Amino acid sequence: MPTFEHDGITLHYERSGDGPPLLLIAGMMSDNASWAPLIPLLEPHFDIIRPDNRTTGRTTPWDAPASVGHFADDCAALLDHLDVGPAHVMGHSLGGMIGMRLASTASDRIKTLTLAASAPLRLERNIVLFKTLLAIRESDAASDVWLHALFPWLFAPALYEMDGAVAQAAMLSLAYPHAQSAQAMGHQIAALDGYVPDAVSDLHCPTQALLAADDLLMPAELARETLGDLPVHLIEAAGHSIHWDAPDAVATHLMRFTARHEETHT
Repeated sequence: MPTFEHDGITLHYERSGDGPPLLLIAGMMSDNASWAPLIPLLEPHFDIIRPDNRTTGRTTPWDAPASVGHFADDCAALLDHLDVGPAHVMGHSLGGMIGMRLASTASDRIKTLTLAASAPLRLERNIVLFKTLLAIRESDAASDVWLHALFPWLFAPALYEMDGAVAQAAMLSLAYPHAQSAQAMGHQIAALDGYVPDAVSDLHCPTQALLAADDLLMPAELARETLGDLPVHLIEAAGHSIHWDAPDAVATHLMRFTARHEETHT
């Protein structure tokens, strides 16, 4: 199990594939396993590095100090530890916010940045939603109730048209051995609550955004307003979990963008 001791934590990460380095940064309530749909598509093209952010997965302790700044510093330290870079970076949701902080504070470690269902946008509604979901989880409700309340915010409507798909998703989530605890979930929500968005002008690397047409958590039109002149690709029939709803489209946009900037560095 690859780990890295840094700043009072033991950071767990996974690494696979062959090619230029690609750092994948997971979003809220997710760890490195959340990238599963993309891994077989990207492994032939990249050396993929995917950490478990503080409060998630097998990174310990779960209650280490946590903020977007801490998450970004962990990513920079991991790239230094592995002696790779500059690396391409893709962050999903909160992971994109972490990527933006990394691009503004450690731009020498990043070759390109792809924001997946992410933008420099803090919505108070989302904070309230996550706190409400946590309250449901900590209540006497059945263990899957909070997940059924979360899924409509994550996935495109098509999931609900497939017989048994939602129940299966809940079952797999509950069975995952490294799932984030309720306590750690609260700790991560507090980190997001304190997020101050970075300015697009502070992103000192080529950056693109992949937005989902059916995203309820990061509505495409609101996100576009914060992205300035950055190239934006709207992916149809995808919800907030854009890389689960449309992995082929996400992989295609990522590979085209990174290939173009690989060429400029050779």
